[in-house]
Amino acid sequence: MLIDILAAAANAAPQNKFGFKEALEQGGIIAQSTVTIMAIFSFGSFFVLFTRWSDQAKIFKQYKNLGAFWKAGSLKEGAAKLDKQSPFRDIVEAGILAEENHGKMADSLEAHDWVHGSLARTEASIGAFLARGLPFLATVGSTAPFVGLFGTVVGIYRALIAIGLAGSASIDKVAGPVGEALIMTAIGLLVAVPAVLAYNFLQSRNKRINELLNGFSSDVLAYINSKGAIKPALPAAPVKAAPAPAAKK
Repeated sequence: MLIDILAAAANAAPQNKFGFKEALEQGGIIAQSTVTIMAIFSFGSFFVLFTRWSDQAKIFKQYKNLGAFWKAGSLKEGAAKLDKQSPFRDIVEAGILAEENHGKMADSLEAHDWVHGSLARTEASIGAFLARGLPFLATVGSTAPFVGLFGTVVGIYRALIAIGLAGSASIDKVAGPVGEALIMTAIGLLVAVPAVLAYNFLQSRNKRINELLNGFSSDVLAYINSKGAIKPALPAAPVKAAPAPAAKK
C-alpha cells in the first residue's frame, strides 16, 4: 500500500521540463554539438595547464639545485650532476660541444660568437618546448565565447519561432529556447575564462624561466671564455651556532 502511495505521489509531482538535459534535447544537434565542442575545449585547456605547470615546476626545482654544478671541477663533471632531462644540462652540453667544434672551423669566427650562438639556439629550443599548448589556450579563450554565442543565437531564434507559431509570447512557449540560449552563453564563459587565466599564468612563469635560462647561459659562456676562472657567486652555507656551554653547578 505504501509503495503504491509513493508511486502515485511521484507521478503526480510536477516534472522539470527546463533543465540542462531538456535544453539539450530541445536544442537538437546544434546545441549538442556546441556543448561537445565546449567540452573538448575545456578538457584540452586543463590538460595543457597541468602538463605545462608540471614541466615548469621541475625546471624551478632543478634551478635551486645548481649549486652542486658550479662546485664541480669542470663543465663535463658538473653536467653529469644535473638531471638528464634538465634544460640546464642541455645548455651546458651545447656549450661544451660548441667549444670543441670551434677548433674544427676553417674561418676566423670568434669562439665567443660561436658559443653564444649555440647557447642561444638551445635556449630558443627550450622556450619553444615550454610554449607548447599555449596557442591552444589563447584560441580557446578568444573563440569559446563566440561558440557559446552561436548557441545563444540559435536558442533565441527557436524562441521567436515558438512565439510565431503560438501567436503569443507565453512563458511555457519561450522558456525552453531562452533557457537553452542562456545556458550556451554561460558555458562559453565558463570555458573561456579559465583558458585565459591559464594562458596568462603559464606565460608569466615561462617568462621567469627564460630569465633564469638566459642568466645561466651567460654564466656558462663566461666560464668557457675564461677557462673556468669566472663562476657565479654562490650563497654561503649557513653557519651553525655553537652549543651553549653547560651551566656549572
